[in-house]
Amino acid sequence: MLVNAANLDSLRVGFKTSFQKGLGIAPSQYTRIATVVPSSSKEEKYGWLGKVPKVREWLGPRAVQNLQQHDYAIKNKSFELTIGVDRDDIEDDNLGIYAPMFEEMGRSTAAHPDDMCFSLLKSGWSTLCYDGQNYFDTDHPVLDKDGNPQSVANTDNGSGSPWFLIDDHRALKPIIFQVRKEFQFVAKDAPTDDRVFHNKEFVYGSDGRNNAGFGFWQFCWGSKQALNADNYKAARAALSGMKGDYEQPLGLTPNLLVVAPGNEGAARKLLNNEFAAGGETNEWKGTAELLVVSWLA
Repeated sequence: MLVNAANLDSLRVGFKTSFQKGLGIAPSQYTRIATVVPSSSKEEKYGWLGKVPKVREWLGPRAVQNLQQHDYAIKNKSFELTIGVDRDDIEDDNLGIYAPMFEEMGRSTAAHPDDMCFSLLKSGWSTLCYDGQNYFDTDHPVLDKDGNPQSVANTDNGSGSPWFLIDDHRALKPIIFQVRKEFQFVAKDAPTDDRVFHNKEFVYGSDGRNNAGFGFWQFCWGSKQALNADNYKAARAALSGMKGDYEQPLGLTPNLLVVAPGNEGAARKLLNNEFAAGGETNEWKGTAELLVVSWLA
């Protein structure tokens, strides 16, 4: 194959087509636990985290609900994935290996938000959220009816494989996935490019800017205890009974159970079996949807 502008244009179109194919076939699960938020600067501040507004009876003047201020910001990061194509492979028309490589580039690009969001969720026991506590903690400060801070938990800790119970009906989910720039396919394939001259290599890649952070800790219960009926019952009770400041019920409905593949069997028994281990009726059948996530393995 001649290395000329027309053939390089054709190659670029073919590589991009394979990239787009990979983008389209990659399974995506992160939107079940993450709210996607557009960004317009290098970082976004989420000072309003910490108070869930609630409707009140209108008696007298309106009561402006000033949202509690926190110094919590998500800074965008740059990410890239690049593939080099040897000029000799183009001249020898030895390009069969590159189509699946570019398809995998597209798949990896599409899977990036899943990797980011579930990795962050898994690290919640050691990563701070807006209130200065680890996202999964037993000491989140919440005001009681008299305005005194009390410690509230959204975890029972443990040391096993993590599992999570979530109310995913809410507008703001446990994770915020912040997007500054969508991933784009780019090519450095002019015959006069320095890399071609020095390394006889044409370069193609994708790049974008984004990051993930935590939303309201009240909307997710994390556990590393054994996934069994007793611990699941405790998680549901804790999440359903979660309150905001001044003991205002949040009205949460636990409806999504997120597990790593190692907990899939226990989760299916818990949510699908008609009967429990002792032969009694399984009261937890159908109480949540199961989401098995390989990124948590």
